[in-house]
Amino acid sequence: MTSLVARLRGDKVIWAIVFLLALISFLPVYSASTNLVYVIGKGSTLGYLVKHLGHLFLGFAIIYFIHKVPYHYFRALSIFGIPLVIILLIYTLFQGTVIGGANASRWVQIPFVGVSFQTSTLAFTVLMVYVARYLAKVSDKEYSLKDSLLELWVPVFSVLVLILPTNFSTTALIFSMVCMLIFIGHYPLKYLGVVIGMGIASLLLFLLFAKAFPDNKLFSRVNTWGNRIERFVDNKPTDDDYQIEKAKIAIASGGIYGLGPGKSVQKNFLPQSSSDFIFAIIVEEYGVIGATGIIFLYLLLFFRFIINAQKASSLFGKLLIIGLGFPIIFQALVNMAVAVELLPVTGQTLPLISSGGTSIWMTCVAIGVILSVTKKEEEVALDEEEKKKRERALQQIIDREIELNDLNEEVEEESNNPLEPILNQ
Repeated sequence: MTSLVARLRGDKVIWAIVFLLALISFLPVYSASTNLVYVIGKGSTLGYLVKHLGHLFLGFAIIYFIHKVPYHYFRALSIFGIPLVIILLIYTLFQGTVIGGANASRWVQIPFVGVSFQTSTLAFTVLMVYVARYLAKVSDKEYSLKDSLLELWVPVFSVLVLILPTNFSTTALIFSMVCMLIFIGHYPLKYLGVVIGMGIASLLLFLLFAKAFPDNKLFSRVNTWGNRIERFVDNKPTDDDYQIEKAKIAIASGGIYGLGPGKSVQKNFLPQSSSDFIFAIIVEEYGVIGATGIIFLYLLLFFRFIINAQKASSLFGKLLIIGLGFPIIFQALVNMAVAVELLPVTGQTLPLISSGGTSIWMTCVAIGVILSVTKKEEEVALDEEEKKKRERALQQIIDREIELNDLNEEVEEESNNPLEPILNQ
């Protein structure tokens, strides 16, 4: 175990927080899985726990191998990755997967493995790396909006357009995070304002098409997220009221100290108790104290991202940490806000805690890239320290040589004039 820890590079605090969040996830996921087992009659609680363990084990393997890769390699990988994720998104949009009788057109089935994979999360990660690469490349150049349209905004809007029909919340999250990263990367504000206007106009055009062709498969999810927003704004009843009410009951039942591990009642009524609404189960079982601990860990992770972004020696490294790290924290806050009805239902999971392979793996990919950046900075700092040590050692040798030379000269002078001591007397 000690030798394994010694091989870990990068920010040790980030490693510790990620491991702690993963460790904390076991009891809530195990407890919430009873809903699937005893209410729906699917699988066993031990089976879900082992499955979650497998997802986390693979996730940490992903972190370990990615953090060993020099982060500048991700520049080229993002260029090749954008066309790949666009092809995957097109395939996912039209392949029409049905899981458990429900439309799951945001998922793709991996052949010969039997695992479903949400391609939008992969597209999110690749797109943020691509945007960071572009901003770092043009940081010292003058360019117009027209210059950036083809290389920057066409890939961004291509990804967003392909995700929007099936997942509005993820589309909004990606667009907001891209705008945040571009703002931090000193993209001209007047150009950013034009692009945001184009994005709003595109969304309105999409809604018009959805109203004109309501029976088209591409617009099957529009009514769902439209009703969610309408209910949230106008306080109108929808099908999501059931989930929100049960989540609020769970939070109210938890009190300060909670009901205790495994003693949640509302897990038997919440359909997404182990994923989208796991925060409500955590509050019910561990109370405000447990919820505060979870929030503290995410905020601590956020501060470590900020500190490491400031330490990064290259603009690409800074933007990578911000572009991949901040969405993790923002997604966690969105998940918690939905559980307490501060936001409409979005379907965003709680990173590293909710069950689900795709969410865990893509979060681990982002963490691995961030650790790769911090590892490089750590290596640079160690090299500088080692260089200073060598310089100090060399200076000590030089000083010692000078002292020896001075001593030898004094001895030679005394040997050349043996009567000098007698004359001095």
